[in-house]
Formats: sequence, structure tokens, C-alpha cells
Amino acid sequence: MSAEEKLRYEANPHDFKLHYIYREFNIDFEPLAKKASQPNTVNLSRLSVSPHILGLILTYYVNFGMSSRQTAALMREVHGVSVSHQSVLNYADAVARNIKPFIDNYKYSPSGSICGDETYIKVNGKWHYVFFIFDAVKKIILSYPVSPNRDTVTAIKALDDTLSKFENIPDDLTLIFDGNPIYILAQHYFAQYGIHFDIKQVIGLSNDDPVSEEYRPLKQIIERLNRTFKRDYRPTNGFNSFDGSVSFLTLFVAYFNFLRPHSTLEGKVPVVLEELSALPNMPARW
Repeated sequence: MSAEEKLRYEANPHDFKLHYIYREFNIDFEPLAKKASQPNTVNLSRLSVSPHILGLILTYYVNFGMSSRQTAALMREVHGVSVSHQSVLNYADAVARNIKPFIDNYKYSPSGSICGDETYIKVNGKWHYVFFIFDAVKKIILSYPVSPNRDTVTAIKALDDTLSKFENIPDDLTLIFDGNPIYILAQHYFAQYGIHFDIKQVIGLSNDDPVSEEYRPLKQIIERLNRTFKRDYRPTNGFNSFDGSVSFLTLFVAYFNFLRPHSTLEGKVPVVLEELSALPNMPARW
């Protein structure tokens, strides 16, 4: 209502018919209340390969987007190391389990330019969705849950992962998505807990409204992230288990955030770890 209408409403509320949209959420999830999960780590010293060989395998499999069979063939024909494609997958899964808590709980200190989108991934022959939320300025993937459904619950969890990365949620925080209504519903869910942020939706492929015109560059940035992921994901031909898809995504995010130089960051990695800076090559950094 305008200021004049608000004054009229205070004096004569019966002159107005107000309509409310109310949605009740029946999910057992409390925002920003991360619970400590049981570690699902593997003792990497028990693997039957040296740290250098393990680093080589991860470099080929993750950095260069090779399939597990291509990686095994390269290790055998170039490095003279006999390893099966299943062993490549097992090693990748073991490393992913160990580094996932570090990746998910690292204090990234995001900027205020956050965008998100979903992309496809195949698990057990069925399409699933990856919910990427991305810091467009610092080039950091903040959230990456996998779900069989493109639903509000997963959107809530993806947003919760993202918001938990802020030490203090900015009062003017604005998140950019497409026209999918699940993010608006997620926004209402957080508002019920007193957690407020704005969402701008970029609709369609052309700038038919002022919001789309202003925020489309951010939407294009998240689309480029999707293309980068699909380039690395395509050789896998999908995954036989949900855990396998999570492991692959964990390694992809680790590489993207901590190991991959970005041209827009003047050739630097998004998150600089001093422990890695002095190491001579990529296998050693893995």
C-alpha cells in the first residue's frame, strides 16, 4: 500500500480487503543449525599406491576430466603403473570422503554477488539435479547438493549451506536465480525464522524486464559454471550410486575452489592455501 493508503487503512480498515498468501512447511529442518556429522573418512595410508601416484590419478581424473578407464590406461601406458578403472574410482571416493568436511566447512567469506542454478547429473540411469550456488566475484562454489528432485527442500538446504558460509548475513544480501519458484518458497521458509535476504529472478533468454536486464550477467556466470562442470562430468557417463555422484562433485569443487587457476582472478586460485603454494606440481597439491 502507498503511504496515503496506509493512513486510510489505520482510520478505516474495513474499507480494504486484504489478501494473504500463506504456506506451511512440513519439514524437520532448522536453518543455520548445522549438526556435527559422523566422519566418514578413510585411512589413505592404507591405499596400495604412493601419495605421488594418488596425486597423478586425481590430476588426470579430476583436473583433466578423464574417465576412470582413460585414467587407468594413461597410468599404465605412460607411467607404467598398473591400476584398474575401479581402483581409480575407489581412490577418488576415499579422497572425497576425507576432504568433504574441509570443503563444506571452510570459512570462505563470500562476497555479496551470489547466483545459483541447477544442472543435470545421472545416477543409476535416472536424472538427478545438482544445485550449484556460486560466488560470482570470488569464483567459489558455496553449495552443491545432489537431489533426485528439483524441489523446495533441496533449495532450502542449498541456501542454508550458502548462508552458513557468512560470518554475518548482510542486510542487503541479494541472490540471483532463474524463474524457478522453489527459491522464492525457500526465501519464505527462512523468513519464518527471521533470516531475510532478497531474491532476484532472471526470466527467459531475453531481457524483457528491468530485473533480468540488470542481473543477467550474474546468471550467465552460473551458466558458465554449469558448462565447466558438464565438460568434466560427461566422460563419466553417470554414476552407479548416489554416493559416487557426491564423491565426484566433492572432488570437482575441491579442484575448482582450491586448485584451479582462474583467468578472471589473474591466474590465481579462488582460495589460496599457503600450504599448497610452495608445492612443485599438481599431484603434490592433491
